[in-house]
Amino acid sequence: MTTTTLAVLVPLLPFLGAVAGLLLGRTVPGLVRPLAVLPTLAALLLAVMVAARHGGGPDIDSATELTPTGSVPVELALHIDGFAALVAVLVGVVASCVQIYSTGYLRDDPRYPSYAALVSLFTSAMLLVVYSGDLMVLLVGWEIMGICSYFLVGHYWETSEARAASLKAFLVTKLGDVPFLIGLFALAVDAGSFRITTVLGTVAGGGLDHPTLIALLLLAGVAGKSAQFPLHTWLPDAMAGPTPVSALIHAATMVAAGVYFVARLLPVFAASAAAMVVLAVMAAVTMAGSALAALAQDDIKRVLAYSTIGQLGYLTGALAVGDRGAAVFHLLSHGAFKALLFLGAGVIIHAAGTNSLAAMSRMKGLRDRVPDAFWTMTVALLALAAIPPFSGFFSKEAVLGAAEHAATGHSETAPTAAGWIVLVAGLLTALLTAAYATRLWLLAFNGQGPEAPDHGRQPITMTAVLWVLAVPSLAFGLTVGVLPDWFDGHSLTPTLTTSVLGTGFALVGGLVTYGAWRHTTALAVRHPMGAVAADTAAGADGGQVEAEAIATHAPAYGDVAAAHDPADPGRLLLGPLHRHAAVGFHLDAVYAALFVRPVQAAARLVRFLDRAVVDTYVRGAGTAPRWLGAAVRRAQTGNVQTYLSALLAGTVVLAVAAVLVATAGA
Repeated sequence: MTTTTLAVLVPLLPFLGAVAGLLLGRTVPGLVRPLAVLPTLAALLLAVMVAARHGGGPDIDSATELTPTGSVPVELALHIDGFAALVAVLVGVVASCVQIYSTGYLRDDPRYPSYAALVSLFTSAMLLVVYSGDLMVLLVGWEIMGICSYFLVGHYWETSEARAASLKAFLVTKLGDVPFLIGLFALAVDAGSFRITTVLGTVAGGGLDHPTLIALLLLAGVAGKSAQFPLHTWLPDAMAGPTPVSALIHAATMVAAGVYFVARLLPVFAASAAAMVVLAVMAAVTMAGSALAALAQDDIKRVLAYSTIGQLGYLTGALAVGDRGAAVFHLLSHGAFKALLFLGAGVIIHAAGTNSLAAMSRMKGLRDRVPDAFWTMTVALLALAAIPPFSGFFSKEAVLGAAEHAATGHSETAPTAAGWIVLVAGLLTALLTAAYATRLWLLAFNGQGPEAPDHGRQPITMTAVLWVLAVPSLAFGLTVGVLPDWFDGHSLTPTLTTSVLGTGFALVGGLVTYGAWRHTTALAVRHPMGAVAADTAAGADGGQVEAEAIATHAPAYGDVAAAHDPADPGRLLLGPLHRHAAVGFHLDAVYAALFVRPVQAAARLVRFLDRAVVDTYVRGAGTAPRWLGAAVRRAQTGNVQTYLSALLAGTVVLAVAAVLVATAGA
C-alpha cells in the first residue's frame, strides 16, 4: 500500500466510524464503544506508518482536481512534510486517549453515542486539516471542527452555562473566520491557485501583491481558532463541556489548528514585517494576560484553559520570530502534557462526583484518593512550568532561544522588534506559568477546603490513559536532537542564556507562590474569620466586580466563601489586580459595551420601526379599503326609491355644475 493511500485512510477511518456511530449507536448500543475507539486507533497506527515512511525526508505531494472551477482550481491534494507527519501522530494519540478515557468518564451518559460520533468526526476534520495540500479542502476541515466544537461544548445543553458557552465559541470563532475566508481568496487570487505548494512558490518568487493585507486577514481567523488575543474569550467558557472534550479540542487539536496553519504558510506572513510585529504583539499580550488570569481562577479547568491560551501564545511567538520548528516542537510537547492535565482534572471531578466541585478552594485529601492523577499531573505541571528535564523545558527553551536569536538581529525573516517583544513576554510568562502551576498543585492536592464525598475508584480506562500521556510529558524532550531533521534543520537545543533565565524565572515563580501559600495557610489557621473579613475589606472597592465574577462563573467559584478563600496564594500575589484578573480583565464586558449592547439596541430600534411604522402603513393599507367598503355597503339598502332619489339628486348636481361651468365660460 502506497504512502499516499495510507494518508488518505488516516482521516477517512474516523469519518466512517462517526457515520457508523450515528447510524447504529441507538439501535445497536453494543457497537458504540468499538466504533468510537477502533477507527481512531487504526488511524493512529496508519499515521505512525506514514510518519515512519516519511522519516524526515522529502515532502509527499499528491493531488487530483475535484471539478473544473475556472482560473483557480480546487484540488483534493495531500502535502505531507515533517510538520504534518508528526502533528497527525499527536492528533491520533490524543484522540485515541480521549475516546478510551470517555468510555469510562461518560459510561452512564445517555448521549454518549452522539458524543463519541462527534469526537470521531472532529478527529477526522483535524486530520484533514493536517494532511491537506489545498487551502479550500483545509477550510472544509477547519469549519467542520468549528461545528463539532459547538455541539461538544454544548453537550450538557440542559445547563444555561453550556448553551451559552457553545454559542459563544461558535460566534467568536466565526467572527475570525469571515476575514480568514476573505484572506484565503485574496491569497489564491495572487497565487493563481489554492495549492499550498503553489502558494509557497509564488511567495518565494515575490509574487504576492498584498502580503500585509492578506497576512492580517488570515491572522484574524488564526486568533479566533487558536484563542489568541483579542478573540480568546470563548475558550475559558468552553470548559462547560465534558472534560475529555477540553482535552481533545482545547489542548492538542482545534486550538492548535490556527498555529499549525501559520506554521505551514509561514513564508506568507514573513513576507510582511508589519504582520510579524502584529503577530508578536498578539502573542505577548496573550501570554502575559492569560497567565495573570490563570493565577486568579478557582476552577481547575479554567486555570488550564487560560494556561492553554498562554502556551498557544508561545507558539505564535515562535512563529513571529520566524522559527516554525520551535513552534511545532512546543505544539507537540504541549499537546501531550496539557491533554494529561485536562484528563487528570477529569479524574478529580469524577472522584468528586460532580462538575460543580472543580473549585480548588473546596478540594481536600485528593492526593491519597486519586494517586494516579496526583503523580501524573505532577509530571505534567513540571513540564508546564518548564522545569528540566521534563518535555516543556526543551520545547519552551526552543521558543525563547528563537526569540533571542531574532532579538540579536540574527534572523533573516523576523524583525528585531518582534524578537524583543516575544523574549521579554516569554520570560515574564515563564515566571507566571510556574506560579499558577505551583498554585494549582498546592490547592488541588494539598488544599484545606471541605472534603468532597468519595465516589469510589476510577475506571482503569481513565487512569491508564494518564500514564500513557505521562511518558511523552516526561521524555519527549529527548527528541530535541532528532526533530530538526523533520523540520527546517534549525537547531532546537536549548541555549545557555535563555535556559538559565527561563529556568531561573520559573523557579522564582514557583518558590514565591509556595511561600505565599505557606503564609496564607498559616494566617487562615490562626484567624480564619478575620482573614476572610480582612480580605473582603481589602477588596471592598471591587466588591461589585467580585460579585459579578461569582455570578458569571458560578461553577468556577462554588460560593462566596470559596471565592474569598484566605489560603489562596493567588490573591496575595496579585493583590488589587486579582479581582480584575478573575474575570479576564473585563474583556467580555468591553465586548458587551462595544458590540453586544449596540447590536441589541439596533435590534430594538428595528423592531420598533417594524411594528410602529411599517406595520402602521400595512395596517392602514388594509383599513382604508375596509372603511370604504363599509361606507359603500351602507349605501346598498335594497330600496328602489332610495336608489331613484340618489339618481335624481346626482342628476340635479351634474346639471347645476354644467350651468355653472357654462356661465363661467361666457
